[in-house]
Amino acid sequence: MTTAASTCGTEPALRCLSLGAGVQSSTVLLLACEAVIPRFDCALFADTGWEPKAVYTNLARLREHAAKSGIPVRRVSAGNIRDDALDPAHRFVSMPLHVLNPDGSRGLARRQCTGEYKIAPLKKAVRELLGYPHPRRVPRGVYAEQAIGISTDEFARAKDSDVRYLRNVFPLIDLGWDRARCVEFLAERGFGNTVKSSCLGCPFHGNAGWRWIRDNDPDGWADAVAFDHAIRHGYPHATGQGQQLRGQYFLHRSCQPLDKADLDPSVPVKRHLKLVATSATEDEDPDGCSPWACRSGTSATEERAA
Repeated sequence: MTTAASTCGTEPALRCLSLGAGVQSSTVLLLACEAVIPRFDCALFADTGWEPKAVYTNLARLREHAAKSGIPVRRVSAGNIRDDALDPAHRFVSMPLHVLNPDGSRGLARRQCTGEYKIAPLKKAVRELLGYPHPRRVPRGVYAEQAIGISTDEFARAKDSDVRYLRNVFPLIDLGWDRARCVEFLAERGFGNTVKSSCLGCPFHGNAGWRWIRDNDPDGWADAVAFDHAIRHGYPHATGQGQQLRGQYFLHRSCQPLDKADLDPSVPVKRHLKLVATSATEDEDPDGCSPWACRSGTSATEERAA
């Protein structure tokens, strides 16, 4: 890796990949391994601690594969999102839980988990790799180029970072690749079993996502069901501090217990909030929680820490 001083204001001091270990970001990593795109100095996996087993299995394969091309895969984390949410001693963790209000209306809790568990640890790692850990200021002109795995069929999600020292690039869009091309590419290289990367208990799962977990990851399904029951009346930290939360909280958008919800395909659903889904049916999964693809994921606290 070239030094920050030698690249100030010109080339990036660091080239990295935000690796979610799902279809698109896995494709980007393999493209770099094959020198189709510039090689990365490192790939950073922001671990929420609550991914499906298949994602961690794929991550291990990717790490081994990338090491042969001299690209280290590093795991960064701000903690385990599931454990934090259920820990009475931990501060409030904002997940976009579906809310059934006392009057029967529905809502969605604040979404901040992407910022806390993905964006913040990625920023921290990049600053450290650049040689300017917080609170040191990163000199103007010194920056890291960060590749994001967003394909042409979701180009509207491609966003710049919110800090000067991190510049996002989108290799798949530059190549004109959609998700289908990525799936084909991975299958040709023995990575055809790559699954979508998202937390086991993500409230944004559609029925297709929930069915996949139920049918392919029984331990993960049991874990999500247990969590769903545990958060029915709010987070332990909030209720323990006398901040009784109104309404009931659910992982499934129907506001039914996860193990009782109807997961049959093609069930029409009303979008009670714009953030709930990008589709009009419960069977379809919305886009994942790629850092910077969801602008609501960055909190004021993280902005100050950046």
